[in-house]
Amino acid sequence: MPVPKPAAKKPAAKAKDASKEPAPAKEAPAKEAPAAPPSAEAPPEDQSPTAEEPAGIFLKKPETVSVEAGKDVVITAKVNGKELPGKPVIKWFKGKWLELGSKSGARFGFKETHDAQSNVYTVELHIGKVVVGDRGDYRCEVKAKDACDSCSFNIDVEVPSQEGGGDNILESFKRSGEGKPEDAGELDFSGLLKKREVVEEKKKKKKDDDDLGLPPEIWELLKGAKKSEYERIAFQYGITDLRGMLKRLKKAKVEVKKSAAFTKKLDPAYQVDKGNKIKLVVEISDPDLPLKWYKNGQEIKPSSKYVFENVGKKRILTINKCTLADDAAYEVAVKDEKCFTELFVKEPPVLIVTPLEDQQVFVGDRVEMMVEVSEEGAQLMWMKDDVEMTREDSYKARYRFKKDGKKHLLIFTEVTQEDRGRYKVMTNGGQCEAELIVEEKQLEVLQDIADLTVKASDQAVFKCEVSDEKVTGKWYKNGVEVRPSKRITISHKGRIHKLVIDDVRPEDEGDYTFVPDGFALTLSAKLNFLEIKIDYVPKQEPPKIHLDCSGNMSENIIVVVAGNKLRLDVAISGEPPPTVTWLKGDQVFSDTEGRVHLEQRPDNSSFVIEGAERADEARYTIKVTNPAGEDTASLFVKVVDVPDPPEAVRITSVGEDWAILVWEPPKYDGGQPVTGYLIERKKKGSQRWMKLNFEVFTETTYESTKMIEGVLYEMRVFAVNAIGVSQPSVNSKPFMPIAPTSEPLHLTVEDVTDTTTTLKWRPPDRIGAGGIDGYIVEYCLEGSEDWVAANTEPVERCGFTVKDLPTGARILFRVVGVNIAGRSEPATLVQPVTIREIVQQPKIRLPRHLRQTYIRRVGEQLNLVIPFQGKPRPQVTWTKGGAPLDTSRVNIRTSDFDTVFFVRQAARTDSGEYELSVQIENMKDTAIIRIRVVEKAGPAENVMVKEVWGTNALVEWQPPKDNGNSEVTGYFIQKADKKTMEWFTVYEHSRPTRCTVSDLIIGNEYYFRVFSENICGLSDSPGMSKNTAKILKTGITLKPLEFQEHDFRSAPKFLTPLLDRVVVAGYTAALYCAVRGFPKPKVVWMKNKMEIHEDPKFIMTNQQGILTLSIRRPSPFDGGTYSCRAVNELGEALAECKLEVRVPQ
Repeated sequence: MPVPKPAAKKPAAKAKDASKEPAPAKEAPAKEAPAAPPSAEAPPEDQSPTAEEPAGIFLKKPETVSVEAGKDVVITAKVNGKELPGKPVIKWFKGKWLELGSKSGARFGFKETHDAQSNVYTVELHIGKVVVGDRGDYRCEVKAKDACDSCSFNIDVEVPSQEGGGDNILESFKRSGEGKPEDAGELDFSGLLKKREVVEEKKKKKKDDDDLGLPPEIWELLKGAKKSEYERIAFQYGITDLRGMLKRLKKAKVEVKKSAAFTKKLDPAYQVDKGNKIKLVVEISDPDLPLKWYKNGQEIKPSSKYVFENVGKKRILTINKCTLADDAAYEVAVKDEKCFTELFVKEPPVLIVTPLEDQQVFVGDRVEMMVEVSEEGAQLMWMKDDVEMTREDSYKARYRFKKDGKKHLLIFTEVTQEDRGRYKVMTNGGQCEAELIVEEKQLEVLQDIADLTVKASDQAVFKCEVSDEKVTGKWYKNGVEVRPSKRITISHKGRIHKLVIDDVRPEDEGDYTFVPDGFALTLSAKLNFLEIKIDYVPKQEPPKIHLDCSGNMSENIIVVVAGNKLRLDVAISGEPPPTVTWLKGDQVFSDTEGRVHLEQRPDNSSFVIEGAERADEARYTIKVTNPAGEDTASLFVKVVDVPDPPEAVRITSVGEDWAILVWEPPKYDGGQPVTGYLIERKKKGSQRWMKLNFEVFTETTYESTKMIEGVLYEMRVFAVNAIGVSQPSVNSKPFMPIAPTSEPLHLTVEDVTDTTTTLKWRPPDRIGAGGIDGYIVEYCLEGSEDWVAANTEPVERCGFTVKDLPTGARILFRVVGVNIAGRSEPATLVQPVTIREIVQQPKIRLPRHLRQTYIRRVGEQLNLVIPFQGKPRPQVTWTKGGAPLDTSRVNIRTSDFDTVFFVRQAARTDSGEYELSVQIENMKDTAIIRIRVVEKAGPAENVMVKEVWGTNALVEWQPPKDNGNSEVTGYFIQKADKKTMEWFTVYEHSRPTRCTVSDLIIGNEYYFRVFSENICGLSDSPGMSKNTAKILKTGITLKPLEFQEHDFRSAPKFLTPLLDRVVVAGYTAALYCAVRGFPKPKVVWMKNKMEIHEDPKFIMTNQQGILTLSIRRPSPFDGGTYSCRAVNELGEALAECKLEVRVPQ
C-alpha cells in the first residue's frame, strides 16, 4: 500500500539546517519542544499547519520531531474508531518494513488507550535515551478488517555541539578587590562577557565568510556537482564571488576528519536486489580491536543470515538472501568510533502474469476484476480512465481492493452505470488494461402463463419462467393482489414462479396476472371454470364427446411448449357408459403409466404428457362407443421448442480490428420462425464470453469491431424464436484480427542491363501483428494495364532482380508486401525504366592501406580485396614486373565488382610491385600494389671485446648478413658472468654497432651476446663474443682469516605456542605456531594424541619455521586437543591447544 508522506517532513529538514546557525530567540522553544509530547493547542513551528487536519482515519497524525541525543522522545497519534469496522491493530515501523515491538529493546515503549465515549484510540511511542542510530523515517499503520491507513513521520537526532578549549566557565569569574583573599570582594562578570562577545563575533564573522551568505542546500548541491557545472550553478543562484566559492569548496573537500580506528570506512549507501547477498566491508587500523555491527541501533549476532568474516585488517558483514526487512541503517563500532551506512533493497520488476479481462455485466451485479503478478506483496496502481483509484475514494465509489497472494482484485459489490469504463493496472514491470461494460438488466420470458380450464374441486396451476433467478414478483386476479391462503399457494424456485389454487370454485374464475418487481412487464392468463350439470337422461343415450373442437372435418391444433406438461381432459357422456379409445395417428394408444399416459374416469378421459417432446407432435383421435352409437374427435398436438443452434459458423475476412462472421440458419426452427440471432465473442483461452448485441440480429452476416490486433478470438451464435434462445453454435475457428502492411518505401532502381533490372526498397512503415511474409515484384509495359508477377514466391529481402526483359522496352515496376491478411498497397516507380545497359568507365578503387607498401610476415596469408567499377563487366589483369603471375602460388578470383589476390603462405619471393589493370574496350585503368614480405633478421656478426679498463668494457660487432628484408632498428645486448652464465640485459634498442658496458664486478670474467632487432622482433639466435672481459685489480692479495666456526646446532624450541581457538562450523580454520632448531626438526601434528596422517581435510605447511595446520570446513566432530611435536637429533618440543567448533544458531 502506498505510504502517504507527511507535509511536515520538509519543514523539519529546514529546521535541522537552521539549527547549525545561531537561532533567533523566538525559535528557541521549538528546539526543545520535541523532547516532550507536543500539545494540540500550540504545534511546534517546524510542523506544517496542515499536520493536525484529519486525514482518513487519523484524527491526529504523528509529528516530525528533532531531539538531541541522550534525551527521551514521545510520539502521539489519535485514531477515529467510528471510521473502522472493528477494533484496530496499530503497529509502528522504522523505515519501510522494520516493525517495532517487544523485541526491539527496552528503550522502546508502546502505550494504547481507548475512550469509549468518543470512540477514539490514542497510541504513543516512547523512545528512551535517543541515539544517532534512531534517526530516520518512521511509519504508524492502522488495520481493521478491510480498512487500512498509515502515516509517516521523521525523527532527527542532533549530536550536542561541544565548544573547544576546554576552559572552565568559573575561571572567567574574578573578584573586584585587588590583593584580597580569593573569597573576598564581589564577582566581576565583565571578563566573561567580553570573552563571549569576541568569540561570538569571531564565529559569526567566520561563518559569514565561509558561507558567503548562501543557504546550506546550495553548498550541498555544489559539493555533489561536477567542476564543469560550477559556473552554471553560480549563475543560476546569483553567486558573484567565484573565487571565494572555490576556496570554500576546496576547504570543505580537504577537511576530512581522520579516523584513528578505521583506515577505510563504509560507503555512504549500498544497494542490492531482493534475494541477492551483499557484503559490507570496513578496514580497521588494529586487527585486535573489538568490533560490533548494528542494524537500526540493535546489535547483529552471527547466524546463517548474517555472516562475519575477518580477513587481515578487513572486517566483512555478509547479508544473505536480502529481503525488504534488511532495508535499514547499519553501523559498525570500534571502541568509541562509529561509521554509518544505509542499505537499500531493490525490489525486482513486478511482471503481470495474468492480465485483466474485458467484462460485460448488468447493473447490480457483483464484479471482480483480477490480475496476477509475479511477486507476492507487490505494489501496483489501479486506474480508471487514466485516473488513479485510491483507498480513500473507495468508500465513496463503493469498491474495494483485495490481495490474495500474487492475485490482486478490484471488487464492486453492486456495479452501477458510473462504474463502466477502461480500467488499467500499472506496475514497475508492465501494465494491462480491460474494459468494463455495464448494461441495464433486461428480463426475458422463457415460459409464459397458459390459460386454464378446470372443473370444480380440481387444482389450477399457473406457471411462468423468467431469465433471472433473483427476480421476485406479485400475482394479481382481476387487478387485485392475490394473497396466500389454505387453498392458494404462491412459490418461487429459481427462475420458476407458480400460483397453485386447490379445490377450484366458481368464484376463482377470472384473469390472473404476474408482475415482476422492477420491470415494466406483465404476464396474463385466464382461468375458466367448467361447470358440470347432471340431468336425467334415458338409459339409452348415444356417446358424446363434449369438446368445442369436436368434429371430424375441423382442424384443431393445440400448441405446447417443449418440456411443459400437457393435459387434455375430455368430458364424455352416454348410457350405458361408453368405451374410450385413443389413437396417435393410426396406432391405438393405451398406456396408463409413463411420461405419456391415459387417465380414465366415469365421466371423462384424460390424455397426459408430463414433459412434451418433439416426438409427441402428431394427430390424436379419441373415439367413444356404446350400443347406442359412437362419437369421435380429432386434435393435432403441435410441440414448439427453442431452435437448433446455427450451423457453419465461420470467419470470412478480417481487418486490423474487425472481422466478418457468417453462419447458416438452424435446420430446425423449433416450430416457430426464427426472429434473430445473438452473437458472443471471447479471447482464446479465456472462459468469459462477451455479448456483442442485446437486440436480436436478423441477418446471417455480422461485422464484429473493436478488437485488438494480434489477439486470437473465437465467436459463437445463438438462434432466437418466440419460445427462447437456442444452445450456442460450435465455436468458430480461432482467428486473429490483422491487416495488410502499408506499402513498401523508397522503391528505386539499383542497376539496369540489356535484359535485367535490379530494384531495391525499404520495409513498410507499418507492418502490424501479422508480420510480413515477403514481397511480390510486378511489371508491365508502358501504356499497358496488364501487370505480370516477376516472382511466384514472395522474397524476404528488400531487393530483387527482374530477368528476361525485352531490350529497349520501357517498363513500369511496382512492389507489394504480402502477409496472412493479403496484399498491401503497391509502391510504384514514378517513371518507366528503359531496359538498356549503361556503359560505365572502368575505375579501380584502391583501398587506403594498399596505397603504401603492404608489409606481411613470412608464413602469413596475403588476402587483398580490391573493388572496381565498370559496365559491362571489365577484363581484369594481374602482372608482376610485366610478367604474368605464378598461378601455383597466387590465386586470383574476380567478380563483377572486385578482384581478390590470395597467397596462402607468404614467402620473401612474393615481395615486389604488382600491377592491376581493368579494361573495357579501349578504356583502361591501372594501379600499382607494393608488397614486402619480412622475417626476423640474422644474428650480429663478429662480436668482440675491444678494450677493458677499470670496471668498463668496450664491445663491438658488425650488422647481420640477413636483415630479414626489413631495416634493422636496433640491438639487444646482454652480459653473463663466466662462473654462473646467467644472462642480464645491458642495453635495449641500441642502434650503434658498439657499446660500453660499465659497473662490472672486479675479479669476474664476462661474456657478451648481441641480438638483432627489426620490425618482426629480436633475432632467433644471438651473436656471441669470441673473447671475454676479465676485470682485474692489481696490488691486492686475498689472505684468508683464521677462525673457529660457531656451532649453530640447537634442540627444537617453540617461539610462538599454539593458542586455544573457537571457530564456526563450516568455515575453514587454521592453527599457527613457530619453531626453531638446527638441524631442521621433523614436525608431527596430532589430534587427541593421535598422529594426523595424509587426510585431505587437513593441510600442513612449514615455511621458514612457521607451522600451519589448516582444517577445511570443520564440524563439531573436529573439536578436541591438537598438538604439534618437533624432533631433531638434539631433542624434541611439544605445543598443545584446544579447538572448539560451534554450530551457528
